[in-house]
Amino acid sequence: MGGIHRTNHGLGDSTFFARYTVWQDNHAGSSFRIAPILGVVAPTGRDTYRDTLGVQPRMFQPGSGTWGALGGVVTTYQTLDYELDSSLSYEGFSRHGGYSPGNVAEFDASFQYRLLPRTLGAGVPHFLYGVLETNPIHTDHSVGSPFPPSGGTEWFVDPGLEYVTPRWVLQGAIENPVRRNVPAGALRDHPIYNVAIRFNF
Repeated sequence: MGGIHRTNHGLGDSTFFARYTVWQDNHAGSSFRIAPILGVVAPTGRDTYRDTLGVQPRMFQPGSGTWGALGGVVTTYQTLDYELDSSLSYEGFSRHGGYSPGNVAEFDASFQYRLLPRTLGAGVPHFLYGVLETNPIHTDHSVGSPFPPSGGTEWFVDPGLEYVTPRWVLQGAIENPVRRNVPAGALRDHPIYNVAIRFNF
């Protein structure tokens, strides 16, 4: 019958989380911190998107239609020249209309090296860091959506840049899938482009 091309667009689900530092060990020129994170995934995305062929399968919808919860822990070791971060997190989802996306377990590790300024002087300057991250992600099978097959494990390697000021941080990275172990016929990720801004309070 030939290939079928279907597209959609729109706001996806939103993740809101809080991070609180429960332990820190500060020394001249270095700091180590441990911080748990707790959050919620809100169904802000549309989950009834239609095209000329009818309602699209749930896996293709911009939103899942379900609520989720997020928990994890973040560790950070920072010096004047570089920073090492790692996080372990788990997202669990409820069921809506007989559908539930697969729960997600993720490990992230990041190395950030100061590119500018080359030498440190007085005051608190702005910083530019080169970033290299790695992200193994395991996703369970979704419930209530037999097509396409879902679940599996993917591994991403992400180069990027980070611009840091005393009040805000601007980040950009490209997530490149380098290894996949997913069911035959499952959706596959292309490189993902991420841009984020973070404000400090």
